[in-house]
Amino acid sequence: MDKEINLKTKIYLQLSLMMFLEFFVWGAWYVTVGNYMTRVGLTDAIYWAYTVGPIGAIISPFFLGMIADRFFATEKVLGVLHLIGGLAIFLTPFVGEGDSQSAPLFIILLMIHMLCYMPTVSLVNTLAFHQISDQEKYFPVIRVFGTLGWIIAGIFVSYVLGADETAIPLQIAAAASFVMGLYSFTLPHTPPPAAGEKITAREIMGLDALSQLKSRPFFVFIISSFLICIPLAVYYAYAPVFVNVLKISNPAFKMSFGQMSEVVFILLMPFFFRLLGVKWMLFVGMLAWVLRYALFSLAAPDAILWMVMGGILLHGICYDFLFVAGQIYVDKKSTAAIRGQAQGFLVLVTYGIGMFIGAQVSGWVFNSVVNGDSTNLMYQWQYFWMLPAILAGIILIFFAIFFNEKKMITQTNN
Repeated sequence: MDKEINLKTKIYLQLSLMMFLEFFVWGAWYVTVGNYMTRVGLTDAIYWAYTVGPIGAIISPFFLGMIADRFFATEKVLGVLHLIGGLAIFLTPFVGEGDSQSAPLFIILLMIHMLCYMPTVSLVNTLAFHQISDQEKYFPVIRVFGTLGWIIAGIFVSYVLGADETAIPLQIAAAASFVMGLYSFTLPHTPPPAAGEKITAREIMGLDALSQLKSRPFFVFIISSFLICIPLAVYYAYAPVFVNVLKISNPAFKMSFGQMSEVVFILLMPFFFRLLGVKWMLFVGMLAWVLRYALFSLAAPDAILWMVMGGILLHGICYDFLFVAGQIYVDKKSTAAIRGQAQGFLVLVTYGIGMFIGAQVSGWVFNSVVNGDSTNLMYQWQYFWMLPAILAGIILIFFAIFFNEKKMITQTNN
């Protein structure tokens, strides 16, 4: 019995370290790359750096469904993808230090990295679920190490190294990706979960699940989730640049406060679900995005620190009450047979198509509104943040009026 307990503890520690490394890789560069690109003259292409992730999110379900889940052990796919992705992001600084002519190659290398990385976000979950006996009890504890990895990466590259505007975060991400790649081969063997099964593109995209879930509340939820991701993309691409322009020290470190609040609010979610219910959880999540952008807009002219930090600290509500609550809503609406497809469809619509459109739109708006050489720069930033606040507010009103889930059906995990 003691031997069995020790083996289980060892596996759980392995999985926790896996989650830590997985999100350390992403957290090391994702917040700082906009400020690095600004320093090296690639400001106009910042939005493309935040478009490659959604492209990866759109493509990865097909890669996972058609190849990884059917033919190869999960830990081996995880290792190979991180090694290739690590090499790609390692090369980015060598083409980034130049004029705007270097932007296409810089973005291509970053895209290769994210095409490799995005499937691994699902793969680590697949591996963890396969290896643990009580997913509901142990997975949240294991998964929180991923958030800690992102937080510590931000603290290290920004607060410790002060490297927000340098290529160092990209190099650290590459090193962490290599470590994660090699470490993956030591993880417990996890056979391909769909070996021998036939699967179609409709199943991978979740269209079969959509046909079973069709109802007015569900469609209102999907439309609202898709639309809200368009203004949401503005935060990820330009909030770190905004913090840096305001001369707030260690921007990535300050941004990591958002992930710290995420840890707090995810622990409080069961209480708020009982208090508010799914509709008002989602409503509060969308409202938090409106308030965040309103605070940034009001803070811009006079660089009001408490408003900026307040907007950042809202991240726990912004993310947990919208994305996590949305995932729970879809899970409760689904049967066991379509649960995976339904979650895949939600990811495709939000992290994929919604964030892709949002990144492109935010880039066009930023390049049209914000001129770094203008004497009215901070008023331009004020107007820039006002636009996503208004758009998020319109979507919030649409959701409040038309989403009416009269009865939440709780499914079993069978």
